[in-house]
Amino acid sequence: MPDKHEQAEQMRDDVPSTVARSDDKAVRTYKKTLESAEETYGDGERAHRTAFASLKHTHEKVGDHWEPKEHPGPSDPQAALGTPASRDRSRPTAQGVDANASTGHLVDVARRVGVADPQNLDRDELVRAIEKANARATARARRR
Repeated sequence: MPDKHEQAEQMRDDVPSTVARSDDKAVRTYKKTLESAEETYGDGERAHRTAFASLKHTHEKVGDHWEPKEHPGPSDPQAALGTPASRDRSRPTAQGVDANASTGHLVDVARRVGVADPQNLDRDELVRAIEKANARATARARRR
């Protein structure tokens, strides 16, 4: 039986590019959740949304990849709602940014992704600035 690293390497071809550029645990989390969700919901958008929701509980988007969060849990108010409520009352998400992290952590992430003067932004502005920087980094990585 292959070890966890070999298992993750084999899965990298079948996951979104941002997940493929991430650590082995992110790849395994996404792929195993996707397989389970496809058995439940079929091969479609809902299965992929479920896999990303699972990934967002353990990882946060930083630039063009996913990194482990300091503390697992919902990444934004929409993720905290749970399934029936989240479908009934759709809200904007933080697109993988851990909006529930401390302001200090958000400032550190903002610096790493190239946000100018993050210490002068409030919490919501930090989350939006990181979202934009992540989108730019992902677009650049896809063009390579």
